[in-house]
Amino acid sequence: MIRGFARALLAASLAFGSAAQAMRTLEVIVFPGGFNWPLWVAADKGFFAANGVEVRVTPTPNSVFQVQGLVAGKFDIAISAIDNVVAYQEGQGEAELPTTPELFAFMGGQYGALRLVAAPEIDAIGGLKGKSLAVDAATTGYAFVLRKILQRAGLAEGDYTLERLGGTAARAEALMQGKTSATILTTPLEIAPESKGFRRLANAVDALGPYQAVVGVARRSWARENEPALVGYIRAHVAALDWLFDPANRIEAIAIYRRNLPAATEASAAKALDLLTSGEGFQRRFAANTAARRRSSTIRRSTSTRRIMKRRHSRRDSRARWIPDHCPRCGRPG
Repeated sequence: MIRGFARALLAASLAFGSAAQAMRTLEVIVFPGGFNWPLWVAADKGFFAANGVEVRVTPTPNSVFQVQGLVAGKFDIAISAIDNVVAYQEGQGEAELPTTPELFAFMGGQYGALRLVAAPEIDAIGGLKGKSLAVDAATTGYAFVLRKILQRAGLAEGDYTLERLGGTAARAEALMQGKTSATILTTPLEIAPESKGFRRLANAVDALGPYQAVVGVARRSWARENEPALVGYIRAHVAALDWLFDPANRIEAIAIYRRNLPAATEASAAKALDLLTSGEGFQRRFAANTAARRRSSTIRRSTSTRRIMKRRHSRRDSRARWIPDHCPRCGRPG
């Protein structure tokens, strides 16, 4: 049912015309970082306005704040890790929720591009034994990617500790300030620490296989009641991504990036664009990768969680976990 709804929603983005309509304001909550580039482009180039929506962006300090706000209706859309959707729908989230969530992922966002980055003196995963490692939350998101990478490298759960230090941007800063020994970073957030001598120990896709990292998330009831606005949001995102992938826009794209991230140099912005538009990174048409989206669930199931996870609910609601393979522009599976 939900899969059919998501497929119909994305197909509707095809037929959604450009007829005049009242501008709808959408509250969107995101993790800070360069992976919000399509959002910045859509606003700067007028793609949101052309599709009848205005977007107000709120940066989130962590996934708990993000999910609690989304479920409570304070935000309409979240850009988040797909595992956060799975975890909270299955009663395995980091925080207690006052109501049963009804979250679903309505579009892809970023494939792979998860890096295990460590302090300069650590040159191998084995060197993380006995260290404190930074995560956003212990029972959701990329903590499972981290634990699975460590497990495959021979480290048991008791060989390290996990410390909650916030979202990816906050963890990147914590790493560079010496507050943690290693963490999972999402491209392009590894660029700054690696330029300072911090070491990449693993790429998630290389270590674990295809992985769907970032998706667009909404509440099912909100999406049903606000389909034109959500379709407009999707169309604007697709247009922004097409614009970003066009080499003719490279100079302007870098300028937009630096306006939103003033600390970025022209060189780091150019590197970020190259990384996000080749191989791992942004997904054309925001279509999720089938094998990659299943991988996150496989990693969750296969990684022992009994000692760290509080199963707050006995229910298992997985109806809204996955987004269909699609092309938002043509509506066909692919």
